[in-house]
Amino acid sequence: MIDTLHIRNIGIIDDLTVNLTKGFNVLTGETGAGKTLIIDSLQLLAGGRFSKEMLRTGEDYCLVEANLYLPKKEKEDYVLVTREVHLNGKNICKIDGKMVTVNELKEFMRNIINIHGQHDNQTILDKTQHIQYVDRFAGKQMKNLQTNYQTLYEKRRQIQKELQENYGDEKEKQRRLDLLQYQANEIQMADLKTGEEEELQAQRNLILGQEQILESLNQADYEINEISQDSLGKAVHSLEKIENYQPMYQNCLAQLKEAYYLIEEVGRDVAGFKEDTDFNEMDRQTIETRLDDIFSLKRKYGDSIPEILAYLENVQKEIDNIHHREEHNEQLRKELGKIEIEMLKLSQEMHQIRLQVAQKLDTAITEQLQDLEMKNAKFKVAIQYEENGQYDANGLDRIEFLIATNKGDTYKELTKIASGGEMSRIMLGIKNVLSNVDEVPILVFDEIDTGISGVAANKVAEKLYQIAHKHQVLCITHLASIAAKGQSNYFVSKKVVNDKTITQIKHLTEEEVVKEIARIASGEITEISLKHAKELRNR
Repeated sequence: MIDTLHIRNIGIIDDLTVNLTKGFNVLTGETGAGKTLIIDSLQLLAGGRFSKEMLRTGEDYCLVEANLYLPKKEKEDYVLVTREVHLNGKNICKIDGKMVTVNELKEFMRNIINIHGQHDNQTILDKTQHIQYVDRFAGKQMKNLQTNYQTLYEKRRQIQKELQENYGDEKEKQRRLDLLQYQANEIQMADLKTGEEEELQAQRNLILGQEQILESLNQADYEINEISQDSLGKAVHSLEKIENYQPMYQNCLAQLKEAYYLIEEVGRDVAGFKEDTDFNEMDRQTIETRLDDIFSLKRKYGDSIPEILAYLENVQKEIDNIHHREEHNEQLRKELGKIEIEMLKLSQEMHQIRLQVAQKLDTAITEQLQDLEMKNAKFKVAIQYEENGQYDANGLDRIEFLIATNKGDTYKELTKIASGGEMSRIMLGIKNVLSNVDEVPILVFDEIDTGISGVAANKVAEKLYQIAHKHQVLCITHLASIAAKGQSNYFVSKKVVNDKTITQIKHLTEEEVVKEIARIASGEITEISLKHAKELRNR
C-alpha cells in the first residue's frame, strides 16, 4: 500500500504530502481542485509518459515520490519510489535510493499499482493477460502443471535456438553454405602470397621512379641539343685570333673551350643514361591491377593478406562444421520431438482445468454484473484450443474475456463496450471476483462513477468496499453513496497564495466526512442533507 505520497510542481499542485491508509480511501472535492492531478502524479510514478504541460507554471521540474508498505512473509518492508522529471527531459528514477531507468521503474510498479480511468487500458482489458487471471483462479493444481510446462518450454526454446545456430533449418544452412563457398572461391582464386603486397608496392614505386627519371633525361637531352655547338666553335675560333694580345683573352678562350668540351661530354652521358633506363608501361598496369584486386579483398575479408588468409581458414572450418553438424542436429530434433509430446500432454491437461474454471468464472462474474444492476448482462471466458498451433508460454490455449450486456446481444470484447457506466461496473464485477488472485496491491479508480446513479451507484460503492478488503483502493468520486463507504476520506481543495493557486488535501474527521457527503448529495449542507448523509454513512 501507499503509506505516504509526496508531489511537487504538477499542475496547480505546489508541494503536497498526504498519508494514506489501507482499505478504501476516497477523494472528493470541487471540480478543478486538483483531484485528477493526484492520479496523473501516480501515473507518472508508475512509469507513465511525461508532458511539459504537467509542470506547474514557472517551474522547471516536478517530483513524485511514494513510501510503499509491501509486507513480506518474513518481515515488514517499506520501499521508497521516486521520479523526478526536468523540463530539459532529464529523468531521475529511484527505487530505495538506487537509480533505475524509466522502463525498470515501470516494470517494478506494474506489479504494485493498477490505475483505472474511464478510458484507460488496464491489465484486465489486455486479452493477452486474461489467461493469467484464469490460471491464478485455478489455484495450486494449475500452478504445478504450469511449472512443469514452463521447464519443458524453456528446454524447447534452448534446443530450437541451438538448432538455428547449427543451421538446423535446411534453407538457412544452404544459404550460409552458398555464401561461405563463394567467399572461399573468391579468396582462393586470387592465390594470395604472404608479403606479396609489400613486394608489389616496392615494384610499383620503382616503376613510378623510372618513369620520372626517363621524363627528366629526355627533357635534359632536348635542352642540351638546343645549345648550338657551331656557335660555340665559332666563338672559340674568334678568340683564338686575339689570344696573344692580352692574357685575359687567353683566359676567356680557355674557359670557353672547357665549357665546349664539358657540354659535349654531358650530352653523350645523358644520351647513354636514356639508353640504360628501362620503363615498361605494361608492367606498371599489371602491378596496379593486382594491387586493386588485393585492395578489394581487404575491404571484405581483412586489413592485410595474412588476415584474409586467416579468414579463408575460418570459412573452410565453418563449411566443414556445417557438413558434420547434421548428425548432432538429428539428435536435437529427436529430443525436441519428445519434449513436444510432453508439452502437448500438459497443454491438454491445462486446457481441461481452464474449461472448468471458465464455467465458474462465467457464473460468478455474471452474478456480480447482475448485482451491479446489469440485469441482462452475461460474461463469458472464451477458450480456443489450438492443437496444431504454436506453443506459447501458457500452452495451446488462447483465452479472452467477452461480454453481452443486453438480451439478444452477441458476446463482444471488453474493449468494445461503449458505455462508460457499463465499463465501470464490468471492471468492478471482474475485479471483485478476481480480487483473491489479483496480486496488484494498490487499485486506483479515477471517477469510476461516470454514467451511473441511484441503485447502480450504491452497488458500485459496495463492490469497491469489498475489493478494499483485499487491496488498498484509492477512488475519486462525485457520488455520495461511494463517499459514504470510505474508510478514509480526503477533501481536495484549492486556494490562492501570493497570487498563485495551490492544491490542498485534508484527511477528514468523521464529522467532516458527514458534512462532505451532505454537500455532494445536495450541493449544500442543510439539516435534511446532513440527516441523509448520516443515514448513508450508518448504512
